[in-house]
Amino acid sequence: MTATAERTTTQPVQIGEHLVGEGQPVYVIAEIGINHNGDVEIAKQLIDVAAVAGCQAVKFQKRTPEIAVPEHQKAQRRQTPWGEMSYLEYKHRVEFGQAEYEKIAAHAADRGIAWFASPWDVPSVDFLNSMDVPVHKVASASITDLELLRAVRDSGRPVLLSTGMSELSEIDVAVETLGTERLVMMHATSTYPLPPEETNLLAIQALRERYGVPVGYSGHEVGLQVSVAAVALGAVTVERHITLDRAMWGSDQSASVEPGGLMRLVRDIRITEQALGDGKKRVMPGEASKRDSLRRVTA
Repeated sequence: MTATAERTTTQPVQIGEHLVGEGQPVYVIAEIGINHNGDVEIAKQLIDVAAVAGCQAVKFQKRTPEIAVPEHQKAQRRQTPWGEMSYLEYKHRVEFGQAEYEKIAAHAADRGIAWFASPWDVPSVDFLNSMDVPVHKVASASITDLELLRAVRDSGRPVLLSTGMSELSEIDVAVETLGTERLVMMHATSTYPLPPEETNLLAIQALRERYGVPVGYSGHEVGLQVSVAAVALGAVTVERHITLDRAMWGSDQSASVEPGGLMRLVRDIRITEQALGDGKKRVMPGEASKRDSLRRVTA
């Protein structure tokens, strides 16, 4: 008999009505992001898609463009469906404000699904706090923004921390700043679209062992297989960008999941959860008759 390595166990985190962590249903997040292209009606349709598929939440992105857009990019010219404009003007064009988010909140409530967003600056944290979101999501691009992390921490809300394009030393500082009491980490690779060879799903276990918190997966790949494999490797939450049509205009559309794909993804996640079981090897009920009829020598 050989000894087996002891696996790190983590405590679930309460996010709204749901516990997120080991032994709990995978918390599936449909990231709308900016795939609504500044249109509240498209955002509502995407909320409908997520609700029908069985997701627990939809996620947006919230920015104060003057703060969040890097200075060297503000004046860059960009071709958009609304004509050529500066990158700063474009970010204003696709940004939702109070009126739009009130409509989003009402529609999400009607559909029985939570909503929240990734704040990209401190005023956006304050705005989302005023909307009483159940959780804050720190985007991979913001993991080194300590002012933002402190504002998120001080909100008292649980935090989803994405770890794309980050070294362990940067994640260490972020975790030290946020604390681990209400933290769920998300393994991510910030390549759009994400090739399988850059996914590195075994980092899910490595992050759990290093930080002792629940770890999920934020995917940007084309297809569904990698996200399902993440669940098999212990991801407690799965986040994927969603779209009405990958041919729509926008930088994130091609790495997003269409409505039919989202339905299949949630279905396959739930089947994988059932298939994982509890890890205790034993004779299953369906095996009993075969054991009796096929085993010639019993122990």
